[in-house]
Amino acid sequence: MTSANAKTKTAITPTRSENYPEWYLQVIKAADLAENSPARGCMTIKPWGYALWENIQSVLDGMFKATGHKNVYFPLFIPLSFFQKEAEHIEGFAKECAVVTHHRLATNEDGQLVPAGPLEEPYVLRPTSETIIGEAFSRWIQSYRDLPLLINQWANIIRWEMRTRLFLRTTEFLWQEGHTAHATPTEAQEETLRMLNVYTQFVEDYMAMPVIQGEKTASERFPGADNTYCIEAMMQDGKALQAGTSHFLGQHFSKTFNIKFLSAEGREEFAWTTSWGVSTRLIGGLIMTHSDDDGLILPPKLAPLHVVILPIIHKDTDRQDILAYCESLASELRDLTYHKRAIAVEIDTRELTGGEKAWSWVKKGVPFRVEVGKKECEAASVYVGRRDKAYKEKTSQTRAEFVQSLTTSLDEIQATLLARAKAFRQEHTATVNSKQEFYDYFAKDDCGFAMAHWNGSAEVEAQIKSDLSVTIRCIPLEKNPEGGTCIFTGEPSKQRVIFAKSY
Repeated sequence: MTSANAKTKTAITPTRSENYPEWYLQVIKAADLAENSPARGCMTIKPWGYALWENIQSVLDGMFKATGHKNVYFPLFIPLSFFQKEAEHIEGFAKECAVVTHHRLATNEDGQLVPAGPLEEPYVLRPTSETIIGEAFSRWIQSYRDLPLLINQWANIIRWEMRTRLFLRTTEFLWQEGHTAHATPTEAQEETLRMLNVYTQFVEDYMAMPVIQGEKTASERFPGADNTYCIEAMMQDGKALQAGTSHFLGQHFSKTFNIKFLSAEGREEFAWTTSWGVSTRLIGGLIMTHSDDDGLILPPKLAPLHVVILPIIHKDTDRQDILAYCESLASELRDLTYHKRAIAVEIDTRELTGGEKAWSWVKKGVPFRVEVGKKECEAASVYVGRRDKAYKEKTSQTRAEFVQSLTTSLDEIQATLLARAKAFRQEHTATVNSKQEFYDYFAKDDCGFAMAHWNGSAEVEAQIKSDLSVTIRCIPLEKNPEGGTCIFTGEPSKQRVIFAKSY
């Protein structure tokens, strides 16, 4: 008889409630997504993790192209002089820059390799590309007929982080960065918000991760931007994750890099520019939004694999029939499409026990596990487990029923994950109406988002960050914001803003 207080065995230890940061790292390890690299602060993305990034990249790339953007590639090396032209921008990134100062290695008297051949001008390894792309735009744009110029690049980024965490914050990471130039501020502002909406659609529809759109405060704004907009998501520990940003750069970079065009009226004018990006941080957000104490849970629209078939072979005499049935089933499933992708199926023929196989795929987050033994072959059936349900909650279905209902069932899982995440966010969002209530809220272990009035004071913002390690995540984009009274100063407030601890 099991004690009522007996601890439930889980595939991942520690559990989320015991040690959330370590749970996160163990999920990544168990799912075989990535590992720390010998290069300090960097990560090696393993096949399962990179397949997930490829799916993210594929969908987003299609969405960018559908809105008129074309892909380019710029060098990883940016001349230091480009940053020196842009004082505010470089100040924002100066502490994170990695710099190349030599162009070769030589052997010293001790037989050790040392840098040699100093460069005439050092190169900064790309922390972001506004400067080098701004220089190119100044050559590419001559007339209003060259506008709008809409480009995107998929690239790696180098930012020298002191405290790193796989996917969330690493010295090198993968991302996309969009850069555009426009004839008017209205067009540029529309572009900034259009791409914020593209990110929102992708993250909610494909990642099943609900987000709040908003504008960053001045202190959180991208260096050199007039306005920074973001999407903020809540993780299962109640912390916020900035999942994507879109920046209205005004004419700041245009004036620095001389991005001019001749207008239809014959006047020389500076262009209005934008930039926007998301990164492999999205994978960290996906992990922390959906996964449980048994491992990764993947939204079907992005899962590298939709179905894994597990042959259950007890007698060698049954092997041929069972494997033939599995191959036939896999072939039938691969003829199906799910949101413009062929259903991805794998047959696991490894020499492991059925339980070992099943748990390895549970930890990887595959939406459907299908067990096939002699009984299933004889009955033309399948024994099915869904990753959004408990491990032991399996059902027997006819093969025809499973195949016919698969795409609908995948959509059910997708919808379930989004609904769960929305419910969690709602349960962990509080409307706070006094300073004491605010401080009490963030003193708790299970805090989340606090919606509170704020008068716009940078001093108040800095004090809260110092006292509680809490920041204003965003000023929500609302058509008719409700004014009120700042809970910290008693002064008028235009609307409630979102406060939270964050990654």
